[in-house]
Amino acid sequence: MPITLAQADFAELFDETEASQPPTSELDDTAWDYPTALGQGHYRSIQLREGLDLVIAHYQLWDDLIIQLPERPHPLEYGLLLSGHCRDQHQSIKAGQYFVCSSGIAPQEQWEILATQPVIEVNVHIEPERFCEFIGYPLDTTTRAVQKLVGNPEQEYLGWTGMATAPLQMVAQQILHCPYQGLTQRMYLESKVWELMALLIEQISEPQQSACASPLKADDIERIHHAKNILLQQMEQPPSLLELARQVGLNDCTLKRGFRQVFGTTAFGYLHRYRLEQARCLLETEDLNIAEVAQRVGFADRSYFTAAFRKQFGCNPGVYRRAQRTRVKPNIPLTPQKNSA
Repeated sequence: MPITLAQADFAELFDETEASQPPTSELDDTAWDYPTALGQGHYRSIQLREGLDLVIAHYQLWDDLIIQLPERPHPLEYGLLLSGHCRDQHQSIKAGQYFVCSSGIAPQEQWEILATQPVIEVNVHIEPERFCEFIGYPLDTTTRAVQKLVGNPEQEYLGWTGMATAPLQMVAQQILHCPYQGLTQRMYLESKVWELMALLIEQISEPQQSACASPLKADDIERIHHAKNILLQQMEQPPSLLELARQVGLNDCTLKRGFRQVFGTTAFGYLHRYRLEQARCLLETEDLNIAEVAQRVGFADRSYFTAAFRKQFGCNPGVYRRAQRTRVKPNIPLTPQKNSA
């Protein structure tokens, strides 16, 4: 049977939990153990600057949890759910989806977080003043999507949800696996927070229709997912685009267009990011030299691999591996948001 808590009672459980990682002088970065009465895991809150807060949550509930939220002022907020499932009376957000909420008034609502799988979430709160300051010019000169993000403080906030594209998920993973500490960490994380914001603005903007952009059929989408699986299974020696299209029964134009619609990038752009993510995991877990890691994930040229890794993660693979092996890793966070889910 679900556990039901008012927002204030939920927050009080965290107030009673001793911080497992107190804030440092370089960064207001605090981690707590998740309240054992509800589950296990971690919750991490990072104030990148006043009015800009990043939360990373990673926890497993014992039972479904219902949080009752009162009507309240609401900042601009967005989140990516990398694992887990939550819902209210109007919508359901599952793993692989994002949500965006404009600033404004949040109504009285009730969110349920399901215990069926661990929750991993990257969540950001941005005060409207901070957002407008970052833009740097009058809000009424921006696009409609940007203007909608800063809502009337007296009116109910707007909300958007959708499937997170590969670029969105990649940046979220970079946040989770930030290789830096101190001031460098703050600069890196803040840049990624704004990068996510830019990608989400693109997602919620009104789609630009073109004569050739006919909607994909359900069968086409299934074949495109099959093509993705083939690429990942054969990442060391992937088929050509024409061969991949033939294997899944699509023409190459439909495959190219469909891959962008479903995953937000090209087929081999998706493969490229996947290879680099696998390389990052190998550097953390395997005793391989850089050339061996590059070869394992399908890069024949070590120099090209090093340049691609540096562009994706902000440092050379050797530097990343040394940082992972020498630093004391903070607890990876998590718990649901106290403002909204």
